[in-house]
Amino acid sequence: MAEPAILFITRKWAPATGGMETYCLRLTEAIARRQPVETIALRGQDNGMPPSAIALLLFPFTVIARVVSRTSRPEVVHLGDLAIWPLGLLFSRQTRLVISVHGTDVSYPRRGGIRGRLYGAYLKLGAKLLSRARVIANSRATATALQETGWTADTVVPLATDLQAPEKASPMRDTILFAGRLTKRKGCGWFIANVLPHLPEGLTLRIAGTEWDAEESALLDHPRVEFLGPQEQQQLSELYAAALCVVVPNIDIANGEFEGFGLVAPEAASCGGLVLAANNSGLVDAVRDGETGFLVESGNAASWIAKISEIAGWDEARRTAFIAASKAAARDYYSWDRVAEQTLAVYQD
Repeated sequence: MAEPAILFITRKWAPATGGMETYCLRLTEAIARRQPVETIALRGQDNGMPPSAIALLLFPFTVIARVVSRTSRPEVVHLGDLAIWPLGLLFSRQTRLVISVHGTDVSYPRRGGIRGRLYGAYLKLGAKLLSRARVIANSRATATALQETGWTADTVVPLATDLQAPEKASPMRDTILFAGRLTKRKGCGWFIANVLPHLPEGLTLRIAGTEWDAEESALLDHPRVEFLGPQEQQQLSELYAAALCVVVPNIDIANGEFEGFGLVAPEAASCGGLVLAANNSGLVDAVRDGETGFLVESGNAASWIAKISEIAGWDEARRTAFIAASKAAARDYYSWDRVAEQTLAVYQD
C-alpha cells in the first residue's frame, strides 16, 4: 500500500486540551476524508495538560525515526505550529512545506525580556532558513504580527468549530455569559468594572472559565457576577444558548499580546448563542458582523452598554429569527470541511 503523500507533524494533540490541539486533530480528520494523510503527533498527558518537557525534547527524534522509515518522500509536509519550524529542515526543496501559525506563535516575542527576545530571534532565524515554506495564518491579526519576525503569511484560514447546539436549553435572559480564561487581554475584568454596573437592573454576568490572573480574579466578588468555573462541552453549549448574549470583550494590553482568533465566538454562535465580540485582533475573523454575531468597539464602554441594552429590548420573534440565521451561518462558514478545503488548496498551489 502506498504511503500517504501528505505528512502532518504536530506537538499539539489530544488528550491535551486547547485551541491548537483541537485545530490539529480536527483538521487532519477533515483532510483524511478527502486524501490519505499520515500524522506524527506528540500526545498530551492523560490529565489534559501538555506533554512533559522531556517528551518535547525527544519529539524531534521521533519525527526523524518516522521520516527515515518511510520508503517514499512525502509530497507535502505540514507543520502544525511555527515553534517547530526546525523540523522543516529535514525535508528537501522537492517537498512542499506548509506551516500553520497561531496567535501564541507570534505574540510571545512582544512580551520582551530575555525569553521574549530569544524567541523572537529564533523565529527570525526560521524565516531566513525556510523562506520557501507556505504559511497559513489563523487570522489577519496573526498574519500582521507574523511580519515582525520576518515571516509572511501566504493566506489566512479562519478556524472552525464542531460544537453543536443543545437539544434543549432553559432560557436565562437575565444573564450574560463570558467563557474563557480570566486574563487581562480577554477583557472580562474590564467589562465587570466599566460595563456591568451600567446595564439594566437584574442583568448578571455568569463566567464559565478558569482563574488565571490574580487581578482579574479579584473582580469575581462583584455582586452581579456568578463564577461557574470550567465547564464541559455539553454544559457550555447549554450556557451559550440560554444567555441573553455571550460577550467576548477583548482589549489591547501593554505587552502586545493579542487574541489570535477567538474560538469562543463561532462556538457560541453555532450553539445558538447571541455573540457580542470586540472588534479586536483575531476576533474580526471569528465573527461575521451582523451574521454570526455583532462586533462592538473594543474598550468603548458606552458602545457595549448600548448594544447589550438594545439586545435586551428585542422581542422574542426578532431574537429567534436572528439566532436561527446566525447559527446556520456559523455552521456553514466555521466548519472544518471549509478549513480542510482551503488548506488543501495551499498544498496544491
